[in-house]
Amino acid sequence: MLTDDKPIVLGRISGLYGVKGWNRIHSYTDPRDAILDYPGWLVEFDGQWQPMAFVEGKRHGKSVIARLAGVEDRDAAARLVNANIGVLRKSLPQTGEGEYYWSDLEGLSVIHLDGKVLGNVAYLLETGANDVLVVEDGEHEILIPFVNGEIVKAVDLAKGEIRVDWEWG
Repeated sequence: MLTDDKPIVLGRISGLYGVKGWNRIHSYTDPRDAILDYPGWLVEFDGQWQPMAFVEGKRHGKSVIARLAGVEDRDAAARLVNANIGVLRKSLPQTGEGEYYWSDLEGLSVIHLDGKVLGNVAYLLETGANDVLVVEDGEHEILIPFVNGEIVKAVDLAKGEIRVDWEWG
């Protein structure tokens, strides 16, 4: 179920950069530095989301680096490592027809066209060729390519389900 009050995770603070309070950011956005375009960052500490603006940031090689407000040295930056970075849904652009944010698909029930419930989407993987749904049924994981129309026949966010035509082993 879609909700505007749960932050959408756009990345994670993955490490330290330098001694002046900068962090490395593992961004899930495309392109990677697009995470810097979103105002109103929220950082997750112990399961709680707190507003924490970034003061400056830039792309650095294959990653992104940023300095957050109130973080002035390496020790303060170290306390942020592994924290998720999110924004409120209203900060995100609207999706087009047949486009979905991964967070909207996680948790949905996956049903084969024959009616068999395969499980729920645990998470998604990016493979380069196409995204892959990782579906868990309590005992196994089933990997299903997210190919709209060919394999994924229907996504109904309101019903909380994805209909697929996929043969699994």
